[in-house]
Amino acid sequence: MAIARPRDAATLILVRRDGSSPRILMGRRSGGHDFMPDKWVFPGGRIDRSDYRAPILRDLAPDVAADLAATRRLQRQDGARLARALARTAVRETYEETGLVIGRLDGRLEADLSGLSYIARAITPPARHKRFDARFLMADAEQLQSLDPSDSRELGEVAWFDLRECRELDLPTVTRAVLDVVEQHIQGRPAARPFWRWTRQSPESAI
Repeated sequence: MAIARPRDAATLILVRRDGSSPRILMGRRSGGHDFMPDKWVFPGGRIDRSDYRAPILRDLAPDVAADLAATRRLQRQDGARLARALARTAVRETYEETGLVIGRLDGRLEADLSGLSYIARAITPPARHKRFDARFLMADAEQLQSLDPSDSRELGEVAWFDLRECRELDLPTVTRAVLDVVEQHIQGRPAARPFWRWTRQSPESAI
């Protein structure tokens, strides 16, 4: 069986800190999807061509841009261009899947990338019919225009959960692992950025 090539993708983890404990935005994928149906995930998706040329309100912090640029898989790729497109993908997908905006919405979305951080990366196993090279980005919910999400065709339910509640949801394995990374960041003790990938069916972990 031919192995699918991973598609560049980005995910956004939003952290809300206005209550007694931090809460994370999660959405449940619709049951009709052929990729992780009914699983609870962070908003996100694959890069669209428009993400390379769409306007932005503010750019990535230089260190975040450099770290994302370094994740390019092909030498001919423009790393700086890829970094900005990944970040905009995360913001755009979050808007499309939850209705929440980081930036400005005036006819079209102008993403504010300045408050995003890059915390993890994972590539879907080779045996999957769909594969993604996903970069996990994180942002504070205070950057949002509104804290009230809406459901969509992609995510049938969207809600804020504290970390304990998140772990009680039906989560993909990688999402569960990323939650541990998120908890470290919330507690102010971020560890080295993990990079999970699989050879055939065997997981590898690299930094």
